Amino acid sequence: MPRLQVHLLVALATLSVSAFGQSTNQARPGTLNYVEGTAAIGRHVLSSRSVGSAELQPGQTLTTQNGKAEILLTPGVFLRVGDNSSVKMIAPDLTHTEVDLLHGQALIEVDQIYRQNDLLVDQNGGQTELLKVGLYGFNADTNSVRVFDGKAAFYPGDTYQPNQKPVLVKGSRELAVNGELAKPQDFDKNKVHDDLYNWSSLRSQYLGQANLDLAMSYAGSPGFYPGWFWNAGLYGYTWLPGDGLFWSPFGFGFYSPYYIYGGGYIYGRGHYGGGYGGHYGGYGHAPIIRPGGGGMGGGFAHGGGGGGGVHR
Repeated sequence: MPRLQVHLLVALATLSVSAFGQSTNQARPGTLNYVEGTAAIGRHVLSSRSVGSAELQPGQTLTTQNGKAEILLTPGVFLRVGDNSSVKMIAPDLTHTEVDLLHGQALIEVDQIYRQNDLLVDQNGGQTELLKVGLYGFNADTNSVRVFDGKAAFYPGDTYQPNQKPVLVKGSRELAVNGELAKPQDFDKNKVHDDLYNWSSLRSQYLGQANLDLAMSYAGSPGFYPGWFWNAGLYGYTWLPGDGLFWSPFGFGFYSPYYIYGGGYIYGRGHYGGGYGGHYGGYGHAPIIRPGGGGMGGGFAHGGGGGGGVHR
């Protein structure tokens, strides 16, 4: 089957478990992918044994104390919840994924998004729709939205109104949601690396390394289809895209097995460039020795999955 056909037909419909390692559940939006410290879903205290099996169901709330948690949303989208925070699942569907940040902080890493995806974050005073690949920060205590990279649409008010005009928030801009809505303001994304940001960057690196291991294992496999894949070494899921090479906002690659099988380059195996936007800095070339094409993926995210546009 041609790569593009595989990429478009099954990327939205597949959430898979790898043959190289099994978890107790298939990964769906809301699946717990990592936890450290003290965290719970309702009264159920989470531990490392909960990874891959615990799910944040509609109406349930994940709460952290001195701890953090990573939740899978749609394939290629990671929700990371900081210390002393709580987030409620509103809708865990592939085409309508909505969470409500009740308290504290959260970061969302979006490495792939389709026009069919509605990725929504609620907080006091409004709702934010994530429109493009990027990195998005939310703070319920200061009631603010921060876009490190990407583009978001903020809809003020407790209830969405038809034909409501959103406030667009682009990269390196933040929006205060308190009281009267102000215009988005600039911020220096290179100087706001707090604990949650640094933890998210490390998680992204681990996931990128796990992706490369599985992508190489699946290269040439006739049974591969894109989605979430369990990595036994990571003891969690990583993301395998349907085609090409995608970069996380932290500068770590997510490779498709088709990309590697087609002779695509691996950048800095065992060595990743650090820092936001470090997509290429410090990367070495390590070509897969195999005849065939498969050019290098370019930009923040290669292949399908562009911005979704402002839609409700």
